[in-house]
Amino acid sequence: MEALDRSTEPGRLVLVAELDGVVAGFASGEERRHWSGDPELYVGELVVAKPFEGQGVGRALIDALTDHAKQRGLATVTLDTGAANTNARAFYGRLGFDEEDVKLTKWVDGMIGG
Repeated sequence: MEALDRSTEPGRLVLVAELDGVVAGFASGEERRHWSGDPELYVGELVVAKPFEGQGVGRALIDALTDHAKQRGLATVTLDTGAANTNARAFYGRLGFDEEDVKLTKWVDGMIGG
């Protein structure tokens, strides 16, 4: 996993959530510049193991990432998810994330999705 391999680099972190001694999920973050120029914490990965979904693990990881961003004086926490991933978009919306960017993709004939 790239996030774990790079976790010791400056401005990067990996958080692991455990419940009853079992890894329930993890998240990775990276300090960078938002398109506005302000410093941000970019969430590269947020994963919750299926048996732990709906138990607050994802929320706890996002809360911990947000606390880290505050402590570091970062202006925002950002992440990407697919437009069709309505469950994730609703989850992030409930946690206070605003949809900000729109990514457009044109499939070229003969390529994946085209």
